[in-house]
Amino acid sequence: MNEPVKIAIVICDRYKSCAGGKCFRALQNREGAFSRYKGKEVEIVGFTSCGGCPGGNIEYAPEEMKKNGAQVVHLATGLVVGYPPCPHISYFRDFITGRYGLEVVVGTHPIPEKYNSVHQALGTWNTPEWQDHIRPAMADEQTRRAYD
Repeated sequence: MNEPVKIAIVICDRYKSCAGGKCFRALQNREGAFSRYKGKEVEIVGFTSCGGCPGGNIEYAPEEMKKNGAQVVHLATGLVVGYPPCPHISYFRDFITGRYGLEVVVGTHPIPEKYNSVHQALGTWNTPEWQDHIRPAMADEQTRRAYD
């Protein structure tokens, strides 16, 4: 049997009371950014918030996650879909990769359609950088609606 891929999830602090339901459902169903694990066993070894703007927990939490065996850190979809989206997400990704050598994926559960439609109308994600950020968690419309 193959060893499980060990992942950790960092959520936006404004959602710190989130129970993780959409993320865990998406992981179980291998949807959104978790579709990359289809056919693979996955173990969650860390779950925390960024610590609030500007992300103070990002400096320390990935170290513990790595000690727990994390191979991949997922920056939760909430960092992308919030109003406004996290202005520090690129820094978080680059810092975690550079400091801890961990792969970072932006996104967890599929982007809910109710957020997608508003951000599309606002033009929030109209840059190449934001298109890269949303790509892993973007899904077909039916799946996005299932996460509304």
